[in-house]
Amino acid sequence: MSVFIHLQTVSDVFKFFQLDQKIHHPLIAVVDFSRVNEQINGETRISADFYTLIFKNYNRNNIKYGRKLIDFQDGSLICMAPGQILELDNDVEESPEMMGWGLFFHPDLIRATSLNDKMKDYSFFSYQMSESLHLSEKEKQILYETVTKIDIELQENIDAHSQAIIVSTIELLLNYCSRFYGRQFITRKNSNNSVVAQIEKILSGYFKNNQLKEQGLPSVKFLAEQVHLSPGYLSDLLKKETGRNTQDHIHLYLIEEAKNMLLNSDGSVAEIAYRLGFEYPQYFNKLFKQKTGKTPVEFRSMN
Repeated sequence: MSVFIHLQTVSDVFKFFQLDQKIHHPLIAVVDFSRVNEQINGETRISADFYTLIFKNYNRNNIKYGRKLIDFQDGSLICMAPGQILELDNDVEESPEMMGWGLFFHPDLIRATSLNDKMKDYSFFSYQMSESLHLSEKEKQILYETVTKIDIELQENIDAHSQAIIVSTIELLLNYCSRFYGRQFITRKNSNNSVVAQIEKILSGYFKNNQLKEQGLPSVKFLAEQVHLSPGYLSDLLKKETGRNTQDHIHLYLIEEAKNMLLNSDGSVAEIAYRLGFEYPQYFNKLFKQKTGKTPVEFRSMN
């Protein structure tokens, strides 16, 4: 039977892991998983109202996200934003080799800081679990040392500097994650090139086979589903490989189709905009000029 658990506060983490441990701060906690005696009865689905970063090593492990099974045998980092759902099932076996750490922090901790505005830049929080960060030994050590700094600071007496030190160290940790994800994109270049080729083929076929007329503009979500990736991961992958995110790729094919229509039909700009899936022609005009430097009328008159 499936059980759903919603963790509202950071202190709920200690209850869930049955840790008899002093809570040093109501909005942030570090958990040493070597101290956790994990008991999973049936399938358990977990969501939380806070950010979660988990690094674990297991002998055997069944962790799912988006219905995909994740292999954590080599150790990977999961990053989850508030509201995302993690699934655990009872095939998990207790292992003396289980180790790792978890960092849990509530949005209220950073709400009045500059980090709050930067969180949207850490797109890996929107990745699927199957797109988790696989770390080298050196990278594992760097992240572990950074989390340890947070843990040590939490055990100090809170003073006027505590918040700034904790938040800046979290930001340092997230910046390391961004760097290591960048490395992962590079080391997976062959598979990434395959994804780029798939996207190009899908978009080419979409416009060639008149799917635009039948289904409207392809969305980022649609393309991500076609290659079995999350929208955020796909956009970041394409950006690394081509310099253009998913939306840019869609616009590239859209503008080429628009050019063909402008030169090979007598339809008005408004009619062409509607045929391309634009509800408002002025948005089409704006996008076309942004991408080509000319308005549709100017482009047509010059050619």
